Amino acid sequence: MRVAVVSPFLDRQHGTEMCVVEQIERFVSKYGWSIDLYAQQVSQVQGVRAPHDADAASGIYWHRISEIPGPHLLKFVWWFIANHYRRWLDRRAGRLRADLLYTPGTNCLDADAIVVHIVFRAFYEQARAELSLRRVPLKMWPRIIHRKLYYHLIMFLERKIYRDPGVTLIAVSGKIAAQLKRYLGRVDAILIPDTVDTSRFTPETRQQRRQELRKAFCYSVQDFVLLLIGNDWKKKGLDNLLLALAGLRDLPVRLLVVGKDDQLLYNAMLRQLGLRHIVSFKTPSPEVVQFYAVADAYVGPSLEDAFNLPILEAMACGLPVIASSQTGASENINDRENGLILPDPHDHKHLADLIRELYTDSPFRSRIAAAAAEFVRTNCSWEQNTSATCQVLETILARRRSSMA
Repeated sequence: MRVAVVSPFLDRQHGTEMCVVEQIERFVSKYGWSIDLYAQQVSQVQGVRAPHDADAASGIYWHRISEIPGPHLLKFVWWFIANHYRRWLDRRAGRLRADLLYTPGTNCLDADAIVVHIVFRAFYEQARAELSLRRVPLKMWPRIIHRKLYYHLIMFLERKIYRDPGVTLIAVSGKIAAQLKRYLGRVDAILIPDTVDTSRFTPETRQQRRQELRKAFCYSVQDFVLLLIGNDWKKKGLDNLLLALAGLRDLPVRLLVVGKDDQLLYNAMLRQLGLRHIVSFKTPSPEVVQFYAVADAYVGPSLEDAFNLPILEAMACGLPVIASSQTGASENINDRENGLILPDPHDHKHLADLIRELYTDSPFRSRIAAAAAEFVRTNCSWEQNTSATCQVLETILARRRSSMA
């Protein structure tokens, strides 16, 4: 099979993109498929080659899409138009003869199958109050307005694309499947949960690197380090996590935030709450295991999250986890058995209580961390995910060929 995959970028530093990387590498290595990859940036993907015309050749062929500088909204609009135009040119020239088009999210109007990692309509309802201009200084208004315009564009594309019954939707969690039904009327979404590389994320790897990395990150033995990974910090619940930390001043708690977002939006809040000395920000790295190695617990109080892969990665590494009930990854947690669930991500007082419990009750912390690692080891694999996705794509192609016969 030859599949065209459309995604602005692919790497192993971002959850959605990493999932696509894991899938397409296995499509090639296990099933012998050929992938025509339309993207602006590609890194950490094995076996990427230049565009190729040979229909039978197995491999990943990167058709580079141009980029422009500017705000995210403008860059996305350019990407959306440019990838359609490039594929139209390639089809006319005979360089693109894919059987199906597969994409994560609202990247194109002509996809055959879309894996849905977030329903922006549901997220926007949760984050609407946080995006109020009255909550931020005047100098921050352009950033907030830009973000709201971007969200509205994506919600428009969701209505346009996801409501088309001819497009097969794959939900990465039961939560996403329910949101697709509620907001977009799609009752036929196929559930294929995200997972992690259980050979890479292990308690053993985390423990082996812990001591040296704690020193490198300048954390003491007494520090209780909380970790949050994600690129949209509003969505990831950073505001309420900071409010929770303000109620834990008597504990040696530190917070490490890893991701790409605008730290300037939080400087005033950190200063007001007196937290600047205990919160550190780091940019993402391909060696994401290092962040789990320095942490004592992972906190994921997302306002809205289709899955939130770092939660599952943290569990695989043997970290105790606090997960919002509004994140799809919480479907892997039995509360107080292999993790803790925060029912209301806006309840920063309850979040503070859960963090305090993890800090003060070491046996409980160790017990749920060990249970988390065992759960992921025995229940999650990329082979299962890829096999299920492969079956969906093959079914779509068989149905199309049958209708044309």
